[in-house]
Amino acid sequence: MPNWSIYLTPGVFERELGLFCLGAGEQTHGALPAPERALGCHALVWLKEGHGHLLHGPDRQSYEVRAPALLTLFPGVLHGYRPATRWRQAWTLFSGSATDALTALGQLDVSQPVRQYSDPRPLDRAFTRLLRISGQHNPVQLTGALYDLIGEAGTTTGDGVAAQLADLACTPMSVQDYASALGLTVRELRDAVRRTTGSTPQELILSTRLSYAKVLLAEEDLSVAAVARRVGYDDPAYFSRLFATRVGISPVAFRRSGSLSGPISSL
Repeated sequence: MPNWSIYLTPGVFERELGLFCLGAGEQTHGALPAPERALGCHALVWLKEGHGHLLHGPDRQSYEVRAPALLTLFPGVLHGYRPATRWRQAWTLFSGSATDALTALGQLDVSQPVRQYSDPRPLDRAFTRLLRISGQHNPVQLTGALYDLIGEAGTTTGDGVAAQLADLACTPMSVQDYASALGLTVRELRDAVRRTTGSTPQELILSTRLSYAKVLLAEEDLSVAAVARRVGYDDPAYFSRLFATRVGISPVAFRRSGSLSGPISSL
């Protein structure tokens, strides 16, 4: 793999996309320590071959690195490579206002600078696409490739708990009961949902119920009371108030504006 790199200078409109690439490339390093430094932006480094250690943070904590592995580097955070063998890697630099939300959602996690992958193919494909697009002068496609890469990288941080909780969300239960149904403690449930979504189990349950309620209102000929029961609320008045507070309009108003076709059902 020949070494190559490209560095980009996004314009005003590219920066308004919220996420923009500042550089990308591929490199091969020998088994020699690299100088320690702190970047001025975020970086993802995809280690395809090799093993060694990453020194990370002000206390220079040492993390074992063994390909295939992804290194996530944050702006202003000191890091240094300590390869034990030849390292073959791809990398990208990026920044933008969206990185704050991606951090809050757990997709970029400063406490987890090294992630190991049992199946490297999805992330390898995402990196290959980003590297290919980086030289094509198409900022929208490049931003899309960045989101795909970050999303693919973040899939390993979750353990499927959020998806399992979403499947149960319309069954009325307490958080303790949801945790028990998934074989977890409440704390384990909260931690798993936070890692994957950046929110709480209660918030995930609520957003899942409201999303399903929108589908039923827009696509099914059901009363609001029936919709409320289907998504886990016995009290249709409470459901209507909750829906209006979170969505901004009542269920009836949403049905009128959100449905693409079909008759408008009455209460």
